[in-house]
Amino acid sequence: MPEPANSLTIRIGHEELLIRRRYEVLSIINDFLIALWFAAGSVLFFDEATATAGTVLFLLGSVELAIRPVIRLARHVHLRRFRPNASEQDF
Repeated sequence: MPEPANSLTIRIGHEELLIRRRYEVLSIINDFLIALWFAAGSVLFFDEATATAGTVLFLLGSVELAIRPVIRLARHVHLRRFRPNASEQDF
């Protein structure tokens, strides 16, 4: 007997777990890039000749910080498509 359309099947549950992992990996990579840009930018500020490059890296780090909530929102919207009552718990 087929399951009702609004029920969660094992296959969809498995895909949901994969989706969570993918978004978590994106978030980890983003956090790593933030640390990299700010650390490299800080080192470049030690010399006046590389201060402009340091400023550019700080700008990249700031852009990466803005990407964090975009990743979280995309994950939330994507999970809601699979399960309308998905948990509000975030990674």
